[in-house]
Amino acid sequence: MAKAKKTIFFCQQCGYETAKWMGQCPGCREWNTFVEEPAEEKHAGISAGNRRNSQSVEPMPLSRVEMTDQERFTTGIGELDRVLGGGIVPASLVLVGGDPGIGKSTLLLQVCKNLADAHHSVLYISGEESLQQIKIRADRIGSFTESLELFCETNLADISSVLRRKKPRVVIIDSIQTMYSEEVSSAPGSVSQVRQATSLLLQLAKSLGITIFIVGHVTKEGVVAGPRVLEHMVDTVLYFEGDRHAAYRILRSVKNRFGSTNEIGVFEMQQVGLVEVENPSEYMLNGRPEGASGSIVTCSIEGTRPILLEIQALVCKTGFGLPRRTAAGADLNRVNLLMAVLEKRAGIPLSSCDAYVNIAGGIRMNEPAIDLGIILAIVSSYRELAISDKTICFGEVGLSGEVRAVNMAKQRVQEAKKLGFETCILPKVSLTDEVRTDGIRLIGVSNVREAISCISDGEQ
Repeated sequence: MAKAKKTIFFCQQCGYETAKWMGQCPGCREWNTFVEEPAEEKHAGISAGNRRNSQSVEPMPLSRVEMTDQERFTTGIGELDRVLGGGIVPASLVLVGGDPGIGKSTLLLQVCKNLADAHHSVLYISGEESLQQIKIRADRIGSFTESLELFCETNLADISSVLRRKKPRVVIIDSIQTMYSEEVSSAPGSVSQVRQATSLLLQLAKSLGITIFIVGHVTKEGVVAGPRVLEHMVDTVLYFEGDRHAAYRILRSVKNRFGSTNEIGVFEMQQVGLVEVENPSEYMLNGRPEGASGSIVTCSIEGTRPILLEIQALVCKTGFGLPRRTAAGADLNRVNLLMAVLEKRAGIPLSSCDAYVNIAGGIRMNEPAIDLGIILAIVSSYRELAISDKTICFGEVGLSGEVRAVNMAKQRVQEAKKLGFETCILPKVSLTDEVRTDGIRLIGVSNVREAISCISDGEQ
């Protein structure tokens, strides 16, 4: 009788291993994250070899470590270079995640074209498309040089052999969920296979000095499919966001060992591929209504870049017993909290009203600095007050109704002035001599009542 294969349970969030299923993971404390997979067989010969090699390895004092400048090289796409922190770092591992059809492969194919035109050797490895399918997509972007090579394979052993022989400067893996190792008996895309594939690619990137871009599919929750340990292993994690039926796309950095996090790049999908949006503020404010209530412009900071956004609100009496609240682009729980602050601290009865809040352009922002914009947009819609088109606001709102300071106030004011705004409502504590500038009127407020009076009394 054949011996039954041993199985083990993995946590999809943190990679915790256990011999039996558990409802809650002891490592990350998440519920219902364990999946059952065949256990990896460990070979005694390999372990003994590792022990022999480890005897010749000695630790090095920190004072003796020599520093070498990381020479970056450009991708040819300014917005992508900004998100990466100034360009591609050699021997790095970059994970690019996003919804299906959002444009991940198109963006990376454009990067391949630019790098190939700059005489960098590039290898595009696809596990999802054939050579002919990639060619069809590439013809929309333009002509390619001989520096770009294609390879359709999913076996990690064959991929490793090609990389060691060719030693290209940049490699694209599309996608990590299709790669598999013969040493792991589970199916491609499983926790074990994704972890094994990423570990092997990381070793190849560091040992051969190759920069590897990994494409990762996302789940319905918006995170990369597979174990969460995948994001911990790579050097940089980029998320491609946006509605695939809309024109805009946002590339966001959520982890970067070589640059700032939460930096964003804005793109527009066109017939020839993705085109950079060099001035996102102007792009997001196109088509603003004039003289309409429930609309105001606010400023958010993404990484090092200030971006102006239009916040829209629609407040009306509900026809049901339970009011409906909807938020697009903003956190719904935060919107409910700000409406409670308005009712308690400003005396505006919103408990019997439906409320709909939207950030125009489809962009999603969670920075607390947009709190004041949401507050004033809701009040403007409730009281049918049209706010001046030349007025902008920003500030965090606390539970006591106070308007708290936000960082980089000077950069926000300068961005508003550059786009022609004449009045700025901001926290009083942020109204310092450094922030004051000619050409724009600054109104400091300490609570929501003062902020509401600015739009109610026509002071804007």
